[in-house]
Order: sequence, then structure tokens, then C-alpha cells
Amino acid sequence: MPDLVGPSGFIVLRVTGALALFSLLLPFNRERVARADIPRLIFCGLTGVGINMLLFFNGLNITSPVNASLIMTVNPILVLIASAVVLGQPIVKRRLLGVILGGVGAAAILLWSGSGDRIHASWQGDLMILINATSYAFYLVAVKPLMSKYKPLTVVTWVFLFGWLFTTPIGWRQASHIDWTLFGASEWMGVAYVVLATTFLVYLLNIFAMRHVQPTVVSVYIYLQPLLATLFSVAQARYGGTDYMVDTGWPLWAFGALIFLGVYLVGKPVRTTPSTS
Repeated sequence: MPDLVGPSGFIVLRVTGALALFSLLLPFNRERVARADIPRLIFCGLTGVGINMLLFFNGLNITSPVNASLIMTVNPILVLIASAVVLGQPIVKRRLLGVILGGVGAAAILLWSGSGDRIHASWQGDLMILINATSYAFYLVAVKPLMSKYKPLTVVTWVFLFGWLFTTPIGWRQASHIDWTLFGASEWMGVAYVVLATTFLVYLLNIFAMRHVQPTVVSVYIYLQPLLATLFSVAQARYGGTDYMVDTGWPLWAFGALIFLGVYLVGKPVRTTPSTS
């Protein structure tokens, strides 16, 4: 991407492949879904697959993976905001401070990417990643109630079905123009990795995790993204690949640290004083 396949076309391959894999497992999991839950499943398909994936790949196409991974760490803060909007959960003062610090850090990264000459990073791509993270936060909150009613495979299959209906019309043009004769072994392995590992397994394991923990706990593991993205970027540059670290500098890491501080304040448990009678 983007030389052999456009970002939106890649999403069509990703969602279609994952949906086919989930469908293969359905004979082992026959479960009906109540008609009243269809609107929520449609919303989850839109936020968790449609907007989330399309904006992530299109954003990643024009920005650095290091920038993208740092911005994605704001997700726990966005989950808190989504929980307040959707579930009406109150935000205490310390968490409000965390929201403000995280927001300032994310906004600063966008402004920094737009200033000066960046080789791989851009504020437009960073903004797409931020909107993608926001969409995924609403998905995590919206999908949680479904986990208490249905099996994980049922939920994720329906989510991907509606996600496929949203993404295919948008990415079909790019997908239909793919020249498969240009694909070698490494390209096929890359597509297989995206479909199997980062889509089928990730969403399936995520949906299992949602049965046992809160959305904020699931989102906190996104802390690993900037660490792994940085390590992989350094390794790739060392062995002759694209040097995504060329756009980094102390301001980027300082703004990332601001996001981390905000996430820490948001994720720190709130002490409740027992009532006395």
C-alpha cells in the first residue's frame, strides 16, 4: 500500500477475508439475534469496522506509523468520553484533567506534523488516525452490552457483515483495479497477515476479552503500540527498509508523554469513600 493496492481497496480485502473466516465458524455457533439489537449491531459495524478501518488505512497511507501509534494511545481517553456520552457515566475532576492533557498532546502532534517539512508524517493523516481512534472508542462502548446477551462469534460476525456493507461500496473501485500478477510471495504474505492476524484474530480475541473486562481495560493495552511500532521501524530502517524515524524528534515524544500522562489520570481507579450511617 499504496503501490499495489489503495488503502480503501485494502480494507475491502481485509473485511471480506475476515468475514469469510468468521462465517466458516458459524455452523458451530448457531444463535439468533433479536431484532431490537440490529440497530446497535449496525452502529458497531459502522464505528468498529467502517469508519475505524477506512480512516486508519487512509491515514496511515499518508503519515508515519510512529505518529499513528502515538495518537492511537489516546483511545482510553476517548473511551471515557464515549462512555459519558453513550452511558451517561460521570467524569470526575482528575479524569477531566486527563482528558484535557491527552487532548492537548494529540492536538500538538497534529500541529507539529503540519509544521516544517515532514517526509512521512502529515497532519491530515494524523487527523484521520485520531478520528479512527474516536470511532473505535464508541465501538468498544456500544458493543459491551451485546457481550452479555450473545456469544462472541455471533457478535463479531454481525459486526463484520454490517462493516462489509459500509466499506465495500467505498473501496470497491480500488479493489477492482488490483493487478494480482504483480504480487509476489512477500505481498501475499503481507495480505494474509493483515487478514488473519490483525483482523480475524484481533477482533475475535478482543470480543472474547470484552466479556470479562471493561472497555477501558481493553483500550489500555494500546500502550504497546508506540513501543512496538518504534522498535519495528528502527529494525526496518536498519535492514534497508523505509526510515520512519526520520520524522521523529523530542517534541513528538514530549507530546506523546503528555498523552500517556492523560491516559494515566483517566485510567487510575477512583477511590470511593464508604458511606457511614
